[in-house]
Amino acid sequence: MFSRTDRSALSTWWWTVDKPLLTALVALMFGGLVLSLAGSPPVADKLGLEPFHFVKRHAFFLVIALSALIGTSLLDVRTIRRLAIAVFVVGVFLMVVTLFAGFEIKGARRWLNVGVFALQPSEFVKPAFAVIIAWLFAEADRRPDMPAHIIAVALAGLVVGLLVLQPDFGQTMLIVLVWGTVFFAAGMSWRWIIGLGVLGVGGIIAAYSAVPHVRGRIDRFLNPESHDTYQTDTAIEAFLRGGWLGQGPGEGVVKRALPDSHTDFVFAVAAEEFGIIVCLIIVVLFGFVVLRGLMRALNEHDDFSRLAVTGLVALFGMQSLINMAVNLSLMPAKGMTLPFISYGGSSLLSLAYGMGMVLGLTRRRPRGEARLSPAGGVAPARTR
Repeated sequence: MFSRTDRSALSTWWWTVDKPLLTALVALMFGGLVLSLAGSPPVADKLGLEPFHFVKRHAFFLVIALSALIGTSLLDVRTIRRLAIAVFVVGVFLMVVTLFAGFEIKGARRWLNVGVFALQPSEFVKPAFAVIIAWLFAEADRRPDMPAHIIAVALAGLVVGLLVLQPDFGQTMLIVLVWGTVFFAAGMSWRWIIGLGVLGVGGIIAAYSAVPHVRGRIDRFLNPESHDTYQTDTAIEAFLRGGWLGQGPGEGVVKRALPDSHTDFVFAVAAEEFGIIVCLIIVVLFGFVVLRGLMRALNEHDDFSRLAVTGLVALFGMQSLINMAVNLSLMPAKGMTLPFISYGGSSLLSLAYGMGMVLGLTRRRPRGEARLSPAGGVAPARTR
């Protein structure tokens, strides 16, 4: 495709990017389009829209997402960090605006109406947040005089507070887990581990006690016989009906009764129409992305890149795990998409941005080329 003697930006990117990781991500993206063909027509029919309304929109966002993935992976370390700061600031501002000017769906105010597009600012805040706290924890070791830990805690509190006000407890849990993962990778002490554990348990108890919506979901999960568990029961029925090989493309019946079959429960649609085998292939792809990303993070000599890749991959993996666990009734129901598979413009674009940063941070640098350290100085070139 490109000659090794070609020194253009695109050619350099092709010879330095992690191709197996890129291939797995692209496979997931196009797999999501196929599953959109399976899961979205029944939803469109219920809403009085033409059958392929969501498929067309998914394809439109997929083109933009693929461009964002490649475009972000072309950036250098310093630009990735600066872009993350800009995205975080704008995203937090829009989250505040959403509390007052956003529209409400199912009791939550998380979206802004931007023309024909419903923007969910919190989706873009997540990957930017992972990169910023990675930089703060990396700076904490390099510059002891900088109150990096305090700033990291404050930023986490700010994002969590805005998410609770929406409310969005699924994303709140995800942000806290990513923050803890990056802190752990940075070498947190046992005092912090115990303290955060106690704080997390306290937060769950407080949410259960004070928020009826959270209490209802947890009660339904713990005692399904005494509550309405239609969504999860229908999802499990889809898995049982699909068996190992599935009913065949377009032959699903349970999906027509499954709420949010194109978003939160698209994994159950995959099980009914394509079978457990295909679901296992999807799980393997997710697992490969996470493990490949963590392996590349371990090889990073730069603390910022190592922690940022760890946080971004943890965000991707945990969101995948939570969605699939909900589909299998292993966790209380949460409004969380399956990365690159579920329909959703904000989710698809933010995930492409996040994984594009992973590809950019893990690119192999040409031998003898110096790169910029997080502080802006010149660090030794990485050769591998």
